[in-house]
Amino acid sequence: MSSGGLRAGYNPPLQVIGYVGTRAGDPERGPLIAMNANEARLRLLVDGELVYVYGPRRHELATLRVDEEIPRGGVVLRDVLGVTVTEIVRVVKVDTDRRPPSGHFA
Repeated sequence: MSSGGLRAGYNPPLQVIGYVGTRAGDPERGPLIAMNANEARLRLLVDGELVYVYGPRRHELATLRVDEEIPRGGVVLRDVLGVTVTEIVRVVKVDTDRRPPSGHFA
């Protein structure tokens, strides 16, 4: 998968094993991805970090939650658009240190 936000390196795909859609009155809302601590460590991610979730149709920003109840190789998503259960996603650390391409803000 070659996308501008994906860096080269080892980033194995993850399968969506659960999806939670929230409603307006729910106490916890917003894009969230939950994964096993081993999967997070492999990607150099920590609990509470903002990450990109690359799905088959689009990519979204989401907050990471480390959850030991989730098996390795799987993720549970909340309010992440464009992804359904059983699909494959990739999770990438947001690179805030990289400068935007020249010409965008000139």
